[in-house]
Amino acid sequence: MSQSELESQVMEALEEVIDPELGVDIVNLGLVYGVDIDENGDVLVTMTLTTMGCPLAATIQHEVRTALSSIEGINEVDVNIVWNPPWTKDKMSRYAKIALGIS
Repeated sequence: MSQSELESQVMEALEEVIDPELGVDIVNLGLVYGVDIDENGDVLVTMTLTTMGCPLAATIQHEVRTALSSIEGINEVDVNIVWNPPWTKDKMSRYAKIALGIS
């Protein structure tokens, strides 16, 4: 499998991770800032959360690891939660905005 195919599968899997508070996936919410996959199949997901004190941070990190661990070619998964740049509603996709009733 090529690197781009693997990256595509990773992003598709991340779309299955739903923010439990908002009911929309983390990709469409704009929470995923980057995905790096090295030659060993180790993945680093750099992401943020909608609020700094989010009580569900550990749950979301676990869901990300679970979603990616089922992909063939993926070895280790690390989730790096960052606060810069801060998340804003502007990072949401059109789909997420419609789903949440934001114009």
